[in-house]
Amino acid sequence: MSVAPDPAKPLAGVRVVELGTLIAGPFCSRILAEFGADVVKIESPDGGDPLRTWRKLHEGTSLWWFAQSRNKKSVAVNLKAPEGQEIVRRLARDADIVVENFRPGTLESWGLGWEHLSALNPGLVMVRLSGYGQTGPYSQRPGFGAIAEAMGGLRHLTGYPDRPPVRVGVSIGDSIAALYGAIGALMALRHREVNGGRGQIVDVALYEAVFALMESLLPEYDKTGFVRERTGASLPGIVPSNTYRTRDDKYLVIGANNDSIFKRMMRALGRPDLADDPQLANNAGRVPRTEEIDDVIGRWAASVDLHEALEVLNAAEVPAGKIYDIADIAHDPQYLSRDMIQSFALPGGGSLKLPGIVPKLHATPGGTDWIGPRLGEHTGEVLRGLGYGANDIAALRAKAVVTGP
Repeated sequence: MSVAPDPAKPLAGVRVVELGTLIAGPFCSRILAEFGADVVKIESPDGGDPLRTWRKLHEGTSLWWFAQSRNKKSVAVNLKAPEGQEIVRRLARDADIVVENFRPGTLESWGLGWEHLSALNPGLVMVRLSGYGQTGPYSQRPGFGAIAEAMGGLRHLTGYPDRPPVRVGVSIGDSIAALYGAIGALMALRHREVNGGRGQIVDVALYEAVFALMESLLPEYDKTGFVRERTGASLPGIVPSNTYRTRDDKYLVIGANNDSIFKRMMRALGRPDLADDPQLANNAGRVPRTEEIDDVIGRWAASVDLHEALEVLNAAEVPAGKIYDIADIAHDPQYLSRDMIQSFALPGGGSLKLPGIVPKLHATPGGTDWIGPRLGEHTGEVLRGLGYGANDIAALRAKAVVTGP
């Protein structure tokens, strides 16, 4: 069930229409909803967003759904029906942002593209997330996050050099694109407020969002022909920065590539000779001796249990940590103290832990007002707000244009 918008949230009063499914578009809208935007999520009456049934379920609903759709209003509308398209046009007339992640051209075929909606609302900002963007020779191809990760350069770098490329364990390409979509939407709103009141398209291609994170790959290739390859757990050229196995078969990540940190670590490991070696005083000198340094650290790590290693390294102020699984995260005092593990009531009883809100705004923090809604839970509420009378809504339900209370 929805509650009244919190006026203390920074995006209170911002109206968003979400026309997306699965990950990229809905995650973009989720960020806006967490910080107070009034997000109306349009779903197909025929089952709704497929994410509702992805991965682990609770009484038929995805546990992922409860997080991804927090603070959103679900309106079940058949977008292929002219009457359903009219509902979206009415929503768009008063919206600040429309978020969509259909294949380019799909909304246009329904009379809901940029030209149609911006004519009704010149101040509208339209965030368009797609595999390849709205233009270019690949724009009409179907594009998923996994393909974007491959095309954007991430997959080529992920894994070990003697093995095939691997994926990150989450849909990182979609989520990166969603973050750029939210950033772009806020930029466009700022421009609208300051420079004349007109909206614009925020065109986010998933592969470009991934590529934008690829550090120095392009300039290195351009000037030297260097193609960075997979390197497993190490970070070549930055020494030491690697993962080491401890005596109790746990894994320890150490990033001691700062010159003073390196010296402190070597002394803590009982190797003052390396701490004081003039050749190792800076990263350029350490790189040729990477194997030697990693061997020293690896042998030391293998001689102690993980908790002992962390005690030594923390005392020496060396950045280090274990590799967390979700069980570690759920019980970690740092996560708990920062309110990153939150508990919410589930429909029908029981509770569910969901991640807290990022970033943390000091004066106007975001929050979860309600978890992911039932399909069409807010259909009647939203339609009444658009001026539809009881008979109009009943007629739309009878024609299966909308569903829900």
